[in-house]
Amino acid sequence: MLSTIAQLRAAVQQALIRAFGEAFATTDPMLVSASNPKFGDYQANVALSLAKPLGQAPRAIAEQLVQNLDVAELCDPPSVAGPGFINFSLKHSFLEEQLQAIRIDPRLGVEPLGAGKRAIVDYPSPNIAKEMHVGHLRPSVIGDCLARILEFLGYETLRISHLGDWGTPFGMLIAYLREAYPNALNDDSAINLGDLASFYRAAKRRFDEDTNFQDTARQSVVQLQAGDPETLKAWGIVCDLSNQTNQKIFDLMGLKPLILRGESFYNPFLSDVVAELDRLGLLVEDQGAQCVFLEGFTNKEGKPLPMIVQKSDGGYNYATTDLAAIRYRVTEDQVQRVVYPVGAEQSNHFAQIFQVGKRAGWIKEDHDFVHAPLGNVLGEDGKKLKSRSGEAARLKDLLDEAWLRADPDLYQLVCEQDWEAIALVLLEEPDWETAAARLSSDESLADNVAALKKTTIETVQRQVPIWLMGNEPVPSVAQPVVANIRQALEQRWVENRGLGAERSFQSILSDVQAIGISAIKYADLSQNRTSNYVFSYAKMLALQGNTAPYMLYAYVRIQGIGRKGGIDFSELDAKSPILLKEDVELTLAKQLLQLDEMLLMIDQDLLPNRLGQYLFELSQKFNQFYDRCPILQAEEEDVKTSRLILCHLTAKTIKLGLSLLGISVLERM
Repeated sequence: MLSTIAQLRAAVQQALIRAFGEAFATTDPMLVSASNPKFGDYQANVALSLAKPLGQAPRAIAEQLVQNLDVAELCDPPSVAGPGFINFSLKHSFLEEQLQAIRIDPRLGVEPLGAGKRAIVDYPSPNIAKEMHVGHLRPSVIGDCLARILEFLGYETLRISHLGDWGTPFGMLIAYLREAYPNALNDDSAINLGDLASFYRAAKRRFDEDTNFQDTARQSVVQLQAGDPETLKAWGIVCDLSNQTNQKIFDLMGLKPLILRGESFYNPFLSDVVAELDRLGLLVEDQGAQCVFLEGFTNKEGKPLPMIVQKSDGGYNYATTDLAAIRYRVTEDQVQRVVYPVGAEQSNHFAQIFQVGKRAGWIKEDHDFVHAPLGNVLGEDGKKLKSRSGEAARLKDLLDEAWLRADPDLYQLVCEQDWEAIALVLLEEPDWETAAARLSSDESLADNVAALKKTTIETVQRQVPIWLMGNEPVPSVAQPVVANIRQALEQRWVENRGLGAERSFQSILSDVQAIGISAIKYADLSQNRTSNYVFSYAKMLALQGNTAPYMLYAYVRIQGIGRKGGIDFSELDAKSPILLKEDVELTLAKQLLQLDEMLLMIDQDLLPNRLGQYLFELSQKFNQFYDRCPILQAEEEDVKTSRLILCHLTAKTIKLGLSLLGISVLERM
């Protein structure tokens, strides 16, 4: 079915032809949602843009268009306002017909406009052997969301993670692996890297302190680049273990499966890229390096800026790998569209590689390669969110903290306990000492006992939901406290979360985790991706305002209506009419019919916060409808059925919209 705005657009285009001739057949009607409901539902601003070419006043043009408009089935007679705005107010009967159409459509009226096209979304691209941190939050959730939306719009969508899995640091890691785990290459069971970040730090410390180790590491790089089988095996071990660790985070966040295609994947193609650029006459030798001089980019002296694609020693760099990726994605993946949701600080880099890709003929006119720049996640101090150590906050810690805070009873009980003695005991255990050491960049434990104790307490508190869930064994020293927390929590959840006959302890705890992670994801997705935002658990977990819990609760409220009335929404008579009698019903209906318009805008500008805002407004309008219109108590049966249909359509739309954001709905909260 054609969307409402598409039908109006077609009508205005026909009016343009009738009024001014075929020359105006492709003129943009400039149709937008009305800025103020008192003026109608939609507004066409095309008359203002035609004043100069037609040599007429905009209002006169608008009046001629109104005389030639055929929209009697869609809306009331259009009116002209101000200097030449054309206002449209949709008919109640049209709204009812449109709702009936989307009611039986599993896509809720959204056309698969990308059908037959292939797209890549490149995210989140972590570095091997380094822990994922807060900097990976936005690429992960925004990349996943954009991929979901493009896929829903019909694109065959490839989710590719461009891993940092090659380069000089791997010589250091391989050398340390051989030193710390000498049997690793022959016996998989001999490997227990544990905390990958600590493994990386230990390797880096050895590299910084020991010149002999530096020589060994450099030799390992040479062996790796030469394809030495034993060195490649060691490299593979580090990559596999790192990918397994990252996958646990991806699973926790609910990301759809990724294709892991790191920098190493493109190594065989780098020389071909340089050769092709040379053959095309784009390469210039500069101080022994092979470069492409960029148009529109200059250095401090105002001279053209070179992009080095092959260093003077014959090696390649990051830009060469990215160019190889562009070439491969066009020639082998055969994509029409590639989206890179990456930090805004990389804007120049992408502009440069896209320029070279176009000049080389890889990116053609019908290709759409776009950098979707991302702002930063900030702490309460307005600076980039950091851990206590001053390093980027670990992503796993943020997710675990959200789980802890997502239930007020759980958070209160955990915070009330005295964890100091437990922390001191755990600090004596190697695993906990390693975890606590993250707060200190120099890892000088003896000089940071107080801070380490505080960090250990925070780490233990974040572990409580994990222990309660049974995902990890509880250390003996913490078992009594954790048991007390569970007992108190069970008593509270019997009263306020339906623990017992309807819900198990584990299912409630799982829902709490889902709420916490959904809150983190939505707090990010609800912001304009180009803007910085302040990370606040209190704001993102609030039941009021533009938050995930607010929309999850709107969905839960609808399911509660069904349970209370013994209603199976899916079995409502498909032929039952939708009756829009009250203003709040009309307002809700209009919002339901704008899903396709909003997704079309996201297809154009890649701003997923539009979807968040749409769902927030939908939830608000549903709550207003719920407060003012009796549903189960409606006096007339046809009105009751109509309102139940509106409830069902709202629930389906919230569920679909949240799924496109990467958030699953809950049946109860």
